[in-house]
Amino acid sequence: MRCRRCGRRALGAATAALPWPDEPVAGLWHGATALRELRGDGHVAALLTAGVTGLDALVLRSARDLDRGTLQAARGWTDEEWRTAADGLRSRGLIDGDERVTASGSSLLDDVETVTDHLAAQPWHDLDAPAAADLIGFLTPLARAAATLLPATNPIGLPAGP
Repeated sequence: MRCRRCGRRALGAATAALPWPDEPVAGLWHGATALRELRGDGHVAALLTAGVTGLDALVLRSARDLDRGTLQAARGWTDEEWRTAADGLRSRGLIDGDERVTASGSSLLDDVETVTDHLAAQPWHDLDAPAAADLIGFLTPLARAAATLLPATNPIGLPAGP
C-alpha cells in the first residue's frame, strides 16, 4: 500500500508499505500500527520544530501531568540525564524550580500536540467521507476499550479512558 500523505515520515511510510495481511485482525493491527507510526513521526517533527528533545518532552509532561517514575523508567533515562534536561528547561522558563510546568511550558506542549494532531489527521484525508465515518464507527469502541485497559500514565501519554 502506498501512503499518499506519509510525506517524509519514515516509520509510518515504511510500515504502510509492508504487505497488508489478509487476516482481518492482523490487517487491523497493521493499519493501526501504520497510523501510530505516522503520528509518532509527526510528533517527533513537531517536537524538533519546537526545539524540544524526547527527554525534554518527558520532563515537561512529568512537570505537567504524568508520573516521572513511569516515564523515566520506560525510556531508561538516568537521574543525571533527567536533571540536566530539567536544568535546560528551567533556563528556558518552561519549568519552575520545583519542576512544575510553567504557563510557557504548558503552551509549548499544547502547541506540539496541535501540530501532531494536524499531521496525524492527514492520512484520513485519503478516505472519502462515508469510508472515514465507517472506520471511525468501527474503531471508536476499540479505542474506548483500549483506553480503559491501558494505565492512565503510560510512556505514550494516552489520556485516561472515558
